[in-house]
Amino acid sequence: MTKEQRRGRKIAMSPEEVDAFLTAERTCRVATSSPTGPHLTPLWFVWDGTALWVSSLVKSQRWTDIERDPQAAVLVDGGHEFRELHGVELRGRFESVGEIPRTGIPEPALETVELLHARKYTGRDEKHYDGRHGWLRLVPEKITSWDFRKM
Repeated sequence: MTKEQRRGRKIAMSPEEVDAFLTAERTCRVATSSPTGPHLTPLWFVWDGTALWVSSLVKSQRWTDIERDPQAAVLVDGGHEFRELHGVELRGRFESVGEIPRTGIPEPALETVELLHARKYTGRDEKHYDGRHGWLRLVPEKITSWDFRKM
């Protein structure tokens, strides 16, 4: 169950606005915890309405961090001027889904996600498997949103 946002409700996005925003945006920032401190990286992502999915290099600091501690925060934001700023922060635990690394063995849990990802980033219905990436899913435990355009 996702925790309800308590502060900033006047500028919070509605659930429909959050869905539309996360569906349309292309880049998120994933924050993990490494032994030397926070690790922050930009990634492409897919939002399926209930979870955020990223395809990550399995030989990366991010993947190593998530294996050690799956707790993470993800930020998707936009706007340039102060009164244009809007975004969504998702907090939760990442889990890997499917084979690691992904080579294309049929996986029902990934069919829709891979199709959404391919369409969003290549404009095609075909997913490319390079044998270096794996899928990570974050089902948010807490979602915080803001839209300063509502002020």
